[in-house]
Amino acid sequence: MTEPAATEMTPEQTAAMMARIRRMMLIAALTTGLGMAAILVVIGYRISRSEGTAAPTDLTEMLPKGARIVSTSVANDRLVVTVEAGGVLEIRTFDARTLKPTGRLKFANQP
Repeated sequence: MTEPAATEMTPEQTAAMMARIRRMMLIAALTTGLGMAAILVVIGYRISRSEGTAAPTDLTEMLPKGARIVSTSVANDRLVVTVEAGGVLEIRTFDARTLKPTGRLKFANQP
């Protein structure tokens, strides 16, 4: 069997191959640059949108007379407090950062 002989590339072929390699390297560099720019934009956006730490808050929430707190929990930046007052359960939610009331849900028995 005969193997094809290796042929030398002409200067024009060498120049064309080098131009192709440069073009591929430019595309790879631009893609990498765009990816890094996107990452920096996302990081900057998240830093600018962060609320930071809230100042310490000292609040007193008034409960009805004879009421007692049954349970407390934290869920998704919300403080959830279950209160029992006169046989009626009530769930109160507060923003965990500011402690401002965000909702109230009452449970009562049907007469």
